[in-house]
Amino acid sequence: MNNKITELPKENRPYEKCLLAGPAALTETELLAVILRSGTRDQNAISLASQVLAATSSTPNPGLPGLLHLSVSELMQISGIGQVKAVQLKCIGELSRRLHSAKAKMHLQFAEPSTVAEYYMEKLRHEEQEQVIMMALDGRNQYLGEQLISKGTFNASFVTPREVFREALRMQAAGIILLHNHPSGDPSPSMDDLNTTEQIRKGAETTGIALLDHIIIGDHRYFSFREQDMINRNDI
Repeated sequence: MNNKITELPKENRPYEKCLLAGPAALTETELLAVILRSGTRDQNAISLASQVLAATSSTPNPGLPGLLHLSVSELMQISGIGQVKAVQLKCIGELSRRLHSAKAKMHLQFAEPSTVAEYYMEKLRHEEQEQVIMMALDGRNQYLGEQLISKGTFNASFVTPREVFREALRMQAAGIILLHNHPSGDPSPSMDDLNTTEQIRKGAETTGIALLDHIIIGDHRYFSFREQDMINRNDI
């Protein structure tokens, strides 16, 4: 596609189409074309946007979510994408993630695993390594803060009760919720998940800080130990 955007029929120009019908009427390619604004001497913005989307095909989430998985240097390998456009594309992905989290935060209820999972879904489901987050709550289940405990693997070698509760005590937490992601997209708990959760549950009994839940984030799916009535059992 070598035609300039201005040479296309008005109804096929992404910017004009947005004005006429609203952004929801645009395809993913057209949305990216509006953001990119310009193409190169050999291709217009629509063609360039198509190349960007094609580059996401090898990521875990092809299409616009795939921008979260491509680095600036990888984006710059696409003909027509320089450093400025690459940074713009990365910022689009991050903006989308934060908008989703901000929307989910409006409905966040710490007593409901589903709302906690929704709040962390976009933050964790695109990560290519396991991340373990400890959320600290006060005696009225009000949010005190969160701490990244580990990045790599959720097992007893990397996530120890001592480390978890040291941070919880520092925040003066009365209760904690553990969260971690499964890059595979399947939130089903592994044996390491079960064993480490049991160790942390025992640590909670010792410190007097309640382990309220352990939520595993998958791809638009989650597993809650609390929902499965596994938090207070001695045979996790």
